Amino acid sequence: MIKWLLNMVCWLVLVTTCVFAGCKQQYRQDMLASEPDIKTFAVKPVPNYAYRAIETTGRMQAWTNTKKFQLDCVVTFYQPDGSFYLTEQYYEIYPWSNSIRISAREPQGRFVWQLSRGKFTVLEGVKRVNTLPIAVCQRYLAEAILNLTTASVRFLDESFEFARSSRPVRIEGLWYYPIERTISAGSRRRDVKPYWSKVIFYQSRDTSLVDMLWFADVDEGNFFAVRGYDYHEVGDNGIRVPTRIEIFRTDPAGASPQRIVRTESFLKVHSY
Repeated sequence: MIKWLLNMVCWLVLVTTCVFAGCKQQYRQDMLASEPDIKTFAVKPVPNYAYRAIETTGRMQAWTNTKKFQLDCVVTFYQPDGSFYLTEQYYEIYPWSNSIRISAREPQGRFVWQLSRGKFTVLEGVKRVNTLPIAVCQRYLAEAILNLTTASVRFLDESFEFARSSRPVRIEGLWYYPIERTISAGSRRRDVKPYWSKVIFYQSRDTSLVDMLWFADVDEGNFFAVRGYDYHEVGDNGIRVPTRIEIFRTDPAGASPQRIVRTESFLKVHSY
């Protein structure tokens, strides 16, 4: 009888722990899936270049209706010796909280990374993360995917300030307006240290699409260009995101690109 009671107590404790763990995980996801502050847009008008960028990727109403979207991707990591590593990754992207969660199941085990409001965290697989045969930092990958897929609404993030050049530049035969991102004055007052030395969004002069970014980490000597291709609608809300993304390592001037990552989305995509 006593043994039966002990087993019952252990079972109840296990169930309770699992329930609360599940609630905690759901709570974290709900915290990421925030909504835009529509009143802020009414008080602070959207810059014309930002408005055009949003219109070309699904219009404001579509974006404001999207708390998150998901992409299932085949990812190729290119190695310095010419070989490559092929895997699958699952992206949960939260445009209004500036967050992304990347998960993958590798031979070493399951990995989950999260970048939220500039803070990068390894949620699962922290002891095995350095065993992955990839030639790019996980944070760089998260920054590239998040900022490119949500580039148009990143212009509405009040944590940053954006300065658009009036003179276009020619890149691989196409004309772009460079838009430099810096930490906003309010964020600087909160002693927020920028992770990147420089971030530039490139907006097409012809289509207003922002399909290229450049990240510079001068202290570490890392420079990356990110490009998006084949934009399609995600789910029923009507936002448009790139279904193919490529990441290149560059020199400090943004030249001599060497491809290090290529992602291709499955047809299975969702938005909420």
